[in-house]
Amino acid sequence: MTFHDLNLNTPLLNALEDLKFQTPTPIQEQAFSSIMSGKDVVGIAQTGTGKTFAYMLPILRMLKYSEQKNPRVLVMVPTRELAVQVAEEIEKLTKYINTRVVAIYGGVNINTQHQDLLQGQDIVVATPGRLYDLVLRRALQLKSIQKLVIDEVDVMLDLGFRFQIINILELLPDNRQSIMFSATMTEAVEELIDENFKTPEKISVAISGTPLENIEQRGYLIPNFHTKVNFLRKLLKDKETFSRVLIFVAYKRLADRLFEMLAEEFSEECTVIHSNKSQNYRLRSIRQFSDGFCRILVATDVMARGLDIESVSHVINFDTPEYPENYMHRIGRTGRAEKQGISIVLSTEKETENLEKIENLMDMKVPQFDLPEDVEVSTVLIPEEQPKIVEINNPGNRKNEDAPGPAFHDKSEKNQKVNLGGSYRREIAKKYSKPKTKGDKHANRRRKK
Repeated sequence: MTFHDLNLNTPLLNALEDLKFQTPTPIQEQAFSSIMSGKDVVGIAQTGTGKTFAYMLPILRMLKYSEQKNPRVLVMVPTRELAVQVAEEIEKLTKYINTRVVAIYGGVNINTQHQDLLQGQDIVVATPGRLYDLVLRRALQLKSIQKLVIDEVDVMLDLGFRFQIINILELLPDNRQSIMFSATMTEAVEELIDENFKTPEKISVAISGTPLENIEQRGYLIPNFHTKVNFLRKLLKDKETFSRVLIFVAYKRLADRLFEMLAEEFSEECTVIHSNKSQNYRLRSIRQFSDGFCRILVATDVMARGLDIESVSHVINFDTPEYPENYMHRIGRTGRAEKQGISIVLSTEKETENLEKIENLMDMKVPQFDLPEDVEVSTVLIPEEQPKIVEINNPGNRKNEDAPGPAFHDKSEKNQKVNLGGSYRREIAKKYSKPKTKGDKHANRRRKK
């Protein structure tokens, strides 16, 4: 099947032709007729399978021209980067259509976004937090929403956006069409579907946890952080093979530490992205990585869903994620659009249990390889790896859990004095008291006598 076999109009076909897309992916093919029917749809598909086009092609096919200011399509996504990228993808599809699209996300001036919404929009792509803030400011009216799309809802719930999502859903009209796409189906997601969707049609292209066939997986057992860094340096020296490398790290602090160590040798080829970075820095890092200016990008798990970058040659899991689903999202950054990709996972002895959970989810073993002999094995441990010394039998170091905190303490003798207004003022008050009767000029004189 080609896109010409779908019920697409000429402007959309011309836009797809400019993008050199000819054949729809399985999720795009199966979701098209279901969404066109107007039913609520829940799609389960792995990252990199074209979910954005799967819901936007039928929506744009049905969207009529209108001059109204209130938006008719709302797309909610978990991260700022994904909001920007989805809006860019929609703009590519609407190249020959007069459709207004805006991306709403945190980290930038809310007043500018307020003004953009007041000018009138057809499609709003937003993160839940900033969207809810703008709704409270009455910059956005949701009463005209006809199509609601929730993309990667499981990540939104993990990031703590349940409160905003529920409140936004309550403000939407009841006769809307609701569409949800996700890579995993959790109990929280199913509960959200049961409460807010009307007999949805479920489309599942791949079972959650099924690895993409075009991703080659490799595993290495490495003792500690510094040895992992030494191994990475050896791999990254092969610039031709490791042409565009995405390195995932669990925590922001470790991401910065790894970036600084890699920048010593690959200063102009390496960049980093995590939630503590400013929005401009994050977007610039992605742009440099996408354009090939930097071939190494260090990122945290929060960014795993927001990165849609073509031709990522390798995804390296610097640590083995605790949650197996995070591993699936990470490796889904490579091997996209049916291209070949390679995933490498580095595990310490403590992380082997996490690796077993991942293998159980995928129902397959990750092939293990030996560490090359020329890689230096370090004995230096970072603070997070050093064993914690607990003195069980030292009552002097034992913390009293019931003791009051630093805000509760006895005042020192110096600070127990009460401010009486100064000695001079007190002496004057004794000498000259107020008249007992209003207008009695001789009261003070009589009292003195």
